[in-house]
Amino acid sequence: MHDLKSIREAAAEFDRGLARRGLPPHSERILALDADRRAAQTELQEIQTKRNDLSRGIGIAKAKGAPVEAIMAEVAAMKDRMAVLEGDDRRIGEELDALLAALPNLPASEVPDGADEHGNVEIRRWGDPRNFAFEAKQHFDLGEGLGLMDFGRAAKMSGARFTVLKGQLARLERALGNFMLDNHTLEFGYTEVVPPALVNDAAVFGTGQLPKFSEDLFRTTDGRWLIPTAEVPLTNLTADEILDEAALPLRWTAFTPCFRSEAGSAGRDTRGMIRQHQFSKVEMVSIAHPDQSEAEHERMTKAAETILQKLKLPYRVMLLCSGDMGFTARKTYDLEVWLPGQQAYREISSCSNCGDFQARRMKTRFRPTEGKGNRIVHTLNGSGLAVGRTMVAILENYQQGNGTIEVPEALRPYMGGAEIIGA
Repeated sequence: MHDLKSIREAAAEFDRGLARRGLPPHSERILALDADRRAAQTELQEIQTKRNDLSRGIGIAKAKGAPVEAIMAEVAAMKDRMAVLEGDDRRIGEELDALLAALPNLPASEVPDGADEHGNVEIRRWGDPRNFAFEAKQHFDLGEGLGLMDFGRAAKMSGARFTVLKGQLARLERALGNFMLDNHTLEFGYTEVVPPALVNDAAVFGTGQLPKFSEDLFRTTDGRWLIPTAEVPLTNLTADEILDEAALPLRWTAFTPCFRSEAGSAGRDTRGMIRQHQFSKVEMVSIAHPDQSEAEHERMTKAAETILQKLKLPYRVMLLCSGDMGFTARKTYDLEVWLPGQQAYREISSCSNCGDFQARRMKTRFRPTEGKGNRIVHTLNGSGLAVGRTMVAILENYQQGNGTIEVPEALRPYMGGAEIIGA
């Protein structure tokens, strides 16, 4: 959510930020609604004050035996006008809130301009892609060849974009989640959380999925939403709260199932585990002091990179351009892992600094140690990592000529010491 005061003070800058997102100017409409609402509120306050004065005058006039009919008629007329103004205030406020809620966060100054993924900028690379002595297969061919990945039976039960994992691949998913959680909690100080997988409207609005992206979510018959990512419940742990500055930053991590309808990805990655309706992910969330959020963003990205480095998976870090960032982000790093079966880098983690955008929607503030007045926190979120996509990367990067999969050394303690995944 955007700050009206900031738009009043820097309307042109606000419109420039929207233009970088590929959107037309909105400040004129926002400020017009704001002016109309403030005018209605001012008139309402003035009438209320005058009405109170007249009401006191009625009592004085009655005590003196003076006629009060004219005064009472004027008070009644004021009541009718107040009802109109209250309706205007409510109607304009709802329109203004809906307009502001539909506009994305503004990109940070260092974010490159661009309309789509072609405008993203590579920051660095780690690791060298492996040279295979045979033709590298894609993960779905490897998994099905092992008899441990079943898309057909999943489709019978649930339709497209679902997978059944069995045996050592089922254990590999569990091992990856535990490995990631151990690294984030023990090395980077995140607190492990087991959050609800069902949330209400307010929670999904707070992190920005509502109202604009409802079609990308699954909703239950009782009006709750299946989480598209643990970012939603983790970030909302502080909704409607005033925190102590000394408690910041708060860092949380969770290993949860995630659910997405993938409404906007028709025809993309229809085979395999890259884009599923249900998948597992380890998420990181930070609630930070505004002065520390940039450093926290770098720290969070490092935590995600560390997982890839320990698994010895080659990757690159991309700074997303203004047109490719998510709705709530002001700056995003994507980690893209190398998939030899596709001969391409594919996203495996997205780490975003959302500034105060989500916190305004959630009404999350902190009480400064010095000075008066509460301030808005900054929120950050990052995949640490997408577990299914990490499995995809392991299958493709660690595949052997005979179709088996070498287990990365860092995962062997989590796999009961197994070194090879075979049929």
